[in-house]
Order: sequence, then C-alpha cells, then structure tokens
Amino acid sequence: MVRYALDLVVENIGLYRMYEGFDSQAELYASLAKILLFFGVVVLLLALTAGVFMYFMRQTIIVMSRLIEFDLRNEIFSHYEKLDLAFYKKNNTGDLMARITEDVSKVRMYLGPAIMYGINLVGLFTMVIYAMLSVSVELTLYALLPLPFLSISIYYVSNLINKKSTAIQQQLSVLNSASQEVYSGIRVIKSYVQELPMARFFSKESETYKDKTMELARVQALFHPLMLLLIGMSTIVTVYVGGLQVIKGNITPGNIAEFVIYVNMLTWPVTAIGWVASIVQQAAASQKRINEFLETEPDIENEENAIFTEKITGKIEFQNVRFVYPDTGIQALRNISFTLQPGERLAIIGRTGTGKTTIADLLLRMYDVTDGQILIDNKNIRNYNLSSLRQKIGYVPQDSFLFSDTVAANVAFGTHDADLDKIKEFTKYAAVYQEIKGLSKGFYTVVGERGVTLSGGQKQRISIARALIKEPDIIILDDCLSAVDANTEQTILGYLNGALADKTTIIITHRIYSSLQFDKIIVLEDGLISEAGTHEELLASKGFYYEMLEKQKSESNEIKV
Repeated sequence: MVRYALDLVVENIGLYRMYEGFDSQAELYASLAKILLFFGVVVLLLALTAGVFMYFMRQTIIVMSRLIEFDLRNEIFSHYEKLDLAFYKKNNTGDLMARITEDVSKVRMYLGPAIMYGINLVGLFTMVIYAMLSVSVELTLYALLPLPFLSISIYYVSNLINKKSTAIQQQLSVLNSASQEVYSGIRVIKSYVQELPMARFFSKESETYKDKTMELARVQALFHPLMLLLIGMSTIVTVYVGGLQVIKGNITPGNIAEFVIYVNMLTWPVTAIGWVASIVQQAAASQKRINEFLETEPDIENEENAIFTEKITGKIEFQNVRFVYPDTGIQALRNISFTLQPGERLAIIGRTGTGKTTIADLLLRMYDVTDGQILIDNKNIRNYNLSSLRQKIGYVPQDSFLFSDTVAANVAFGTHDADLDKIKEFTKYAAVYQEIKGLSKGFYTVVGERGVTLSGGQKQRISIARALIKEPDIIILDDCLSAVDANTEQTILGYLNGALADKTTIIITHRIYSSLQFDKIIVLEDGLISEAGTHEELLASKGFYYEMLEKQKSESNEIKV
C-alpha cells in the first residue's frame, strides 16, 4: 500500500506542475488527496486488523502457557509428596523450591512468549521475503545479505547462554537453600551471635550469583546491538542498491520505500531471534532439572493389589528385622524381633542413636526393611495401601512440626470432619486446652511458621492432640513428653491409661513412666535388643533398665531437695 501511494505521488508530481496556473491543478490536487487518504485509511485498517489478531494470538498462546504452568507446578508438587524420606535427605529444600518456582517460570516463558514470537518470526519472514522476491530478487539478496552472519552469531551465543543459564539456576538453588536454612534456624543463629558470619556467607554466594548473571547480561548486551547493526546495514544496502535499480528503471521509488519498511518489519523478529534463543536455552536447562526429579521414582510405593483396610486390630510383629539407611549406609537395626498383641502397650527405651525412632519410621513405611519383615494383623506391612495404613496409625514424632495456620487447623490436620467441639475435647486430653484459650484468638490464633509463637511443650501437646483426634488403631509416641512439666505429664498419661486402654500403643522414650503400665518393654543398644520383658523382669535382671530407673529416681530426689 505504501509503495502504491508513493509511486502515485512521484508519478503525479510532474503532472501537477504542468497544470500550474490552471484551475485543473486544484482538481488534480483534490483527486490526489482523496486517493492518498484512501491509502492511509487502508493502512490504518490493516494495522487495526493486525492488532486484533495479535490480541487473539496472545489470548490463545499466553493463556495456554499459564495453564500449562499451573499443571506443571501442581504435577511437581504432587510428585514431591510421593517421594520418600531418603529423597529429602539427599536434596536440600532450596533446590526443591527453585525447581518448582524459577525453573517452571523459565519453561512457561518458552511455552508462551517464545512460541508466540517464534510463530510470528516464521510467519512474518515467509510473507515478507515472498513479497520482496516478487519485486526484485537482486535487491532481496542484497537486503538479506547480513542474515548468514546473524545465524552464525545466534549459534555461537546460544551455546554461551545455555551454559551460563544452567550455572545461574544452580547458584540460585544454593541461595534459596542458604536463605531457607537461615530463616528456619534464626533462633540458633541469634543465640550463637552468628548473624554477621551468615550475612558474609550469603553475601559471598550472592556475589557469585551476581557474577554469573552479569556474564550472561554481557553476552546479551553484546548480542542485541549486533542485531540492530546488522538490520541497519540491511537498510543502507537496500537504499543504495535500490537507488541504482531505480536509475536503471528496474524498480520504482515506491519499491525502495516498500523494501525499507520490509527491512524494518524484520527488525524485531531478527532481534527477537536472540531473545527467543535465550529463552529456549534457559527453558531447556530448567526442564532438564525438572525432569531429574519427575523421573525419580519413590522407593516406597503401593504394591500391586494393595489392601485398603477400615480397621486394624493392632497386632504387630517384627521378624528378624534389619535396616540400613539407604542414603548413609548406616545400619540402624539388627535382627529385631518382637510381637505385640492387639491393645498391648510397648515401651522402647535406649540411648540416643540406638534405632528407636527407626522402628517408628518402619511401622509407618517411611522406609522399607532391608531384611526380615514387619507384620500387622498377620499381613506383611507392604501389602497394605500406604494411605490406608498411615491413616490407622497416630504418630507423634520427636520434632513437633506445626504448620503456619490456626491452632484448630493444626489439631484437625489429619481428619476431615473434626468440628471445634471435638478439637477442644482432644486438646483437653493433651492438657493444652487452657493454654490455647489464653491465646489472643483462642483456637483461631495463627501459630506462625513451624509453630514459632508457641513454647516447645505447647507444640508437643498440640502434636499429641493431632494424633489422638484421628482415633487411630495404633498409636506411636516418640519421646513426646520431654518438654512438659510433671503435672501436665500426669494428666496426659492419665488419658493414655484410660481412653487408650484398647489401643495398641508404642511409646519411645528416654525416661521410665512409673504411672504407665507396659505389657512389654524392650531396651535397644547399638540397633540390637539388649533387654526385653516386663517392668519387674527387667528390674530383676539389673541391667541398663534397672540403672536407668535408679538414676531417674536419684535425679527426682535431687529436684525435690
């Protein structure tokens, strides 16, 4: 359209001057103005049409990329939840977070803007070059002469971008891990006055990240001016060669204007080649990192035809169980065998690191045994559906973890139908009801990340209430009364003696609870059962259990004095 308009003006300039001094000159001018106005309106309509279709293109492709980002992020999160404890011990939290946030965003940029501009690039190139060739093959070749140099530049720079993007993502994971550990362990850092050393460490890692991003920025800063330079050279060549062609009469002046517009139309796509190439390379690096985790299969999975059970009677049997931690190779348990009948109560006692918590992890199938087998209700624990099995077990771990949510939500975490009355009832059993009432918003008080606003004893008791409200068939308490006072301890133990009389209960502890009657007591030492029997039998043998009880009595008397 611009070519037609310009040629029309050039052709009619001489005619307009010939009619100088005549009335016909005004008529010619008016006629020419109407034609130019027509061309102007056509150009505006074409621009408007292009804008409308670009709007729908962005609505289609960009919205699609956001939906895929949503699906991908959910898929990664869901896959993370399926992976076992060994995976989380081998990988740091910051790296996991980087892959579900930064890496997914990089992939989204490829699926959205990169594809959109890539399609635009191919479509525009095809149409523009076809239009150029239809006018003059020679002028087209001269105008597009810089493109081979552009291709070589893209190939070289893309490789650089790929390497530097991978290094940047890896360093970002280090930064995320460092900051996450500092925030989680802020109490330890403050109490040991390590704010400055940690700030120096973070500053050092940030400096490394900055250097890597600056290296990438330098590559990109060199690349974009190079694109503009090559396009500028094309424009100059087009005007020069086109002028020679006009003199020879091969093309019209309007063709030069047409070619200049075509070259400028290619400016953004050609410049975007480097940007799109950068996005593609970064997305490839990010998707590779994402795939590393998505392709990781959990070691703990449901067996084929796994059993869904509504009720577990509570018989537990360990048969020659041996367990070696897969991530460290440390042997935690050796030849462990015992049987617990439904409703019986077992105490597992021993020094730190003797394998007590490992028994709880194996019962919950956080790990699978290395040798031997564990039976629940005379069925191998591996035959049960994981969700069904864990729903029937109430577990209070050593580390009382609370979510950044209300107290009520933390207590009701493992249930689907717990109302406030039921929540209050079980917090009374855990001897924490009165303290919750004293909080600013009672049961609707938000406890902060990891329950940071509560004391250690309060967190432990809320964790106990969370396990009890499930009304499980098997209860495992792992040293969960270490942060409570004697009176509170007696209140909780009183509930355990009464309401849990028909529940199979395993209590892992460093202490001996005289107010709790245990059907069986086992003492672990170096992953082996060194003593086993009832309270009276173990006292009579005068081994570690006897010594532990005497020491506990002595400490109790000292406190009274």
